[in-house]
Amino acid sequence: MYVSTSSGKQPASGGGDPAPKPSRRVFSPEYKLAMVAEYENAANGEKGAILRREGLYSSHIIEWTRARDAGQLGQVGTPVTDSGTAAVGARVKKSAEQIELEKLRRQNEKLQADLKKTRMALDIMGKAHALLEELSESADSDSQPRRS
Repeated sequence: MYVSTSSGKQPASGGGDPAPKPSRRVFSPEYKLAMVAEYENAANGEKGAILRREGLYSSHIIEWTRARDAGQLGQVGTPVTDSGTAAVGARVKKSAEQIELEKLRRQNEKLQADLKKTRMALDIMGKAHALLEELSESADSDSQPRRS
């Protein structure tokens, strides 16, 4: 409960924050794999419902999917550092080649989509050109003067 004062709202009790600090949730690899699979198999309208039901963000799914595709999510145990000790809660860093490969794949997908759009546009333009020529020819034959 807050008490209104001239300087603004203040907690009614003189103590500090009454709520305990929330702890960070930890998800098991099995849970992550199950959620990614369920999310990928869901229809587009149901994906948001899955996220809301589980209290997740789409960034969770994206990150877990990338980890799964990189082969890091299915690994048993914890990641190991250069010194050979287990890194608790550490993320495995991607190599420069993996980052470059992902970047090139995304660029390739974008260029493929652009090429498909361009081909469709050219096809439509070709059909429009053929139609206009046909209309022009029929108009020319209709507009020729008739001699009687």
